[in-house]
Amino acid sequence: MKQKKGILYGLGVGPGDPELITLKAARVLNVVDEVFAAASTKNAYSLALSIAKPHIPDLTPVRMLYFPMTRDISEMKKAWKSHAQTIINELEQDKKVAFITLGDAMTYSTYGYILKNIQKMAPQFPVVSIPGITSYQAAAACLNTPLVEGEESLLLTSGAQGGERLRAFAAKPECVVFLKAYCNVEDIANAIKEAGVYQDAIGISNCSQEDEKVYPDIEELCERRPDYWTLIFAKQKKVDETLKS
Repeated sequence: MKQKKGILYGLGVGPGDPELITLKAARVLNVVDEVFAAASTKNAYSLALSIAKPHIPDLTPVRMLYFPMTRDISEMKKAWKSHAQTIINELEQDKKVAFITLGDAMTYSTYGYILKNIQKMAPQFPVVSIPGITSYQAAAACLNTPLVEGEESLLLTSGAQGGERLRAFAAKPECVVFLKAYCNVEDIANAIKEAGVYQDAIGISNCSQEDEKVYPDIEELCERRPDYWTLIFAKQKKVDETLKS
């Protein structure tokens, strides 16, 4: 029986700036037979593809996989399984294919759902997942603000349901980052205030992209509809002992 040679690469392509893609991801994009990217059923745009485009050879086919923008988990599961099968069909032809995703391949990524389905449906194919720079790492660099130091802790959470995840912690972490903050900015801002320990809270949209915008006062975000790619970054204020003479 002929051994299958297809390989799936899951590539995190970073937060927005094409120069923040890793050397390894760029190298893989130059050698795969096909590239897959996710998009909404409402439009064909893929930020991940726009980031990766400079690193994809002109003759390499790029296929969009459309996902419904819905909270109906049954509909999402159908899409994950269907798109996993589409990729498997290519792997069965001994192709090396890449699935590109924003930020890191393993952090709040559509790739994670595709990966689990492929591993279940076609475990014979090897998978290589390549990490990428996340939006919150890029945001911390943009602000020249360390995420955590020493024995500090970091809470990374989705803001899709507002600030409830922060409220659930009795002991508040020194740093909290809300991703997917575009829907519930006001409740996130309220949760940060209620915690009573965060003296710095900053909103950032489209981090590392040309239209990047920093909101030093997140109240400004509450007064307008933020861009889709928005995160909120809050840190406890403390005296920096290392700077004391």
